[in-house]
Amino acid sequence: MDIRRNLPLLMTICFLSQMGGFMILPLFPLFIEEFGLSGWMMGVIFALFYVGKVIGGVPSAAIYKKLGGKKALILMLILLAVCMGGFALSTAAVFFGLLRLLQGLASTGLTVVVRSIIGDGGNVDNRGLYNGYISSSEGGGMVLGPVISGWLALHWPLSVPFLLVTVCCLMAVVAAMGMKTTTQARATHESGNTLSDHLLEDHSAVVKQEPLDSSGYSVLHTDDPPLPTTTSDALHTQAADTSLTSQSNQAPESTTTGPYTGFTRRQQLVGYGTVHFLEMSAYAVFLTYFALYAAHIMHWDPFATSLAFTVSGISTLAAAPFVGYLSDRLGDRLLLCMLGMFLIGIEVAVFLSTSSHLWVYVGMLIGGVGGACYMDSFFAHIGDHIPDENRSSVIGKIVSAAEIGSIVSPLVAALLTEVGSLYSVFMFNLVLIAVAIVVQAVMRSRYRLKEG
Repeated sequence: MDIRRNLPLLMTICFLSQMGGFMILPLFPLFIEEFGLSGWMMGVIFALFYVGKVIGGVPSAAIYKKLGGKKALILMLILLAVCMGGFALSTAAVFFGLLRLLQGLASTGLTVVVRSIIGDGGNVDNRGLYNGYISSSEGGGMVLGPVISGWLALHWPLSVPFLLVTVCCLMAVVAAMGMKTTTQARATHESGNTLSDHLLEDHSAVVKQEPLDSSGYSVLHTDDPPLPTTTSDALHTQAADTSLTSQSNQAPESTTTGPYTGFTRRQQLVGYGTVHFLEMSAYAVFLTYFALYAAHIMHWDPFATSLAFTVSGISTLAAAPFVGYLSDRLGDRLLLCMLGMFLIGIEVAVFLSTSSHLWVYVGMLIGGVGGACYMDSFFAHIGDHIPDENRSSVIGKIVSAAEIGSIVSPLVAALLTEVGSLYSVFMFNLVLIAVAIVVQAVMRSRYRLKEG
């Protein structure tokens, strides 16, 4: 698939789908509350979305390989449209739960397909740039969505934003249908029959031929590593070869010590997985219950609640590039992770202590910076300390464990609403944040001890 031709359409799809998702995010708890569901049932419905996200990744990848990017995108977007329209029309808890599960499947599927299209169609020189464009388009939708839905909720029933999101998903389907696959692009390319096309094809044919040396062997050996060009490169290559040789003779992966650390691979996985589990658990509680807390405790209208999500999103988008730069320059990424979690805790503490719109929005600004500090530094830290051959596997396991936290924490919060109050839900949130900071502090002290 020609990424450059299809990139504007991919960005449009991501913008519309992300805007739709964040339109309903602050309103969904208020919407299903109108049907008189118990706190426990609401928690189950909330958790089913994350169940869908956990189980949706592998099937989505299989669909992408079977049908291709274009058809897979259309399928996921149609499924999202069905879910959003179904929310507006449903009245029974069982249908809400089923649709929420399918929404999670489609949400993860859309992410998998879009990122796979970029990964397969791009190369080492442009994948980062193209993924940046996709993230920017998603960020725009994340900022705009809550404002639109909040304004609609002031003048129309809460079902209307869901219908508008359905329209957005259908518009995204039209955009996906306009994408050109490799076969279509080749047919259009060949129909032009221009001189430049023939020159490019001749050039490609020349490049594919491997020059042979006098001994009859290919000079270009794709399986061999490049020769070191400097003394430091040679030392690095020698060290890498020695490391790989020693690793092949060591115990299994779970007991191998990671580079520059005193942790085994298993300890690294448990430590990172625990931190991200706690962070995503706290985030899921915030996303699920803040709208209810704002409505019942702070007595905010839906527009003011939606605007809080927008303020946090703007803060994260603005801070992320600067925080990433600071993370690279400072070098102490775990310290920035801890700072990020601390700032998120300040955000929660602010709206627990006051209902003032101004102060809560200031807290959201602080929390948005905290989210950027954590996300930018956490995965960069993993990249620094996990070897290349294991990195993707470790990240996948960490993300999966975190999604399990997103399932469990809303259920725990639902029980707390039954036996306590919404206030106790966010005290639980603060406990999760505090434990995450402690775990990171322990890991950081171990790293610094070994480095010393």
